[in-house]
Amino acid sequence: MIPPIARRFVAGESPAEALDHVRRANRRNVKVIVNLLGEHYDDRDTVRNDAAEYRSLVADIAASDLDACISVKPSQLGLDLGEDVFREELETIVGTAADRGIFVWIDMEDHTTTDATLDAHEEFARKYSDGERSASDLGSGGTGGVGVCVQANLKRTREDVKRLAGVPGKVRFVKGAYDEPADIAYTDSDRVNTEYEALLEFAFEHFDGGIAVGSHDPAMIERAIDLHEEYGTDFEFQMLRGVREDAQYELAREYDMWQYAPYGSRWKSYFYRRVMERKENLWFALRAVIGR
Repeated sequence: MIPPIARRFVAGESPAEALDHVRRANRRNVKVIVNLLGEHYDDRDTVRNDAAEYRSLVADIAASDLDACISVKPSQLGLDLGEDVFREELETIVGTAADRGIFVWIDMEDHTTTDATLDAHEEFARKYSDGERSASDLGSGGTGGVGVCVQANLKRTREDVKRLAGVPGKVRFVKGAYDEPADIAYTDSDRVNTEYEALLEFAFEHFDGGIAVGSHDPAMIERAIDLHEEYGTDFEFQMLRGVREDAQYELAREYDMWQYAPYGSRWKSYFYRRVMERKENLWFALRAVIGR
């Protein structure tokens, strides 16, 4: 059982609990990206089991009247066992989702996975679109499609984003949570903020929609709104379950708001990561438990 202090960040242990959370969030006009917790598997049976659960989850979402999609991690789908394993399992999920009109996000992990993740995204984004729709036609839920995440702290990301401008699908922009080597990543927070803003500016100017602003930073949220007003480019906000939820509900009144909500039995490491990323998250969780 997930203790209340961790429950703030995790939507439950079962698919049913996760979908119950989606229903509650949808009532407040917040859509949900559902993720089954798990990563860095070195056992093929575990990979197959999680892939099967994702396919079942896709079917459950498609059979419901819920605004939801899914997000998967490459190392959860066997990337540590080989890129061929990852692509094989990913395609079973993306193909199932495409048949049912459910969007699939591919999460980005540490820098060692970047090339494999981007290559798989491009292949399946092109294969499972009609070749004519722009990124703005590919919603996070309801119409199928594939999206990928890029991290502003990696020095390579500006070039990656130029490549992605011509790929159908969506791109989630985040600052980056992995502790990457200084020779390939910016380690100064001000520089990361500068890079993040530059990436947003490029995307709003050059993308035909398909922009997901994955940030809790009020400055970046305001910058995205300003860029939308300047260029008219379609976009959405994405935030984590349990972090700045009041802001999520407020933004959902006017903008497309998606909440990333993980579930599953492997919640301990995820909760620890959220607390370590930002110590205030522990205080937020404690406040939720004591009702203050």
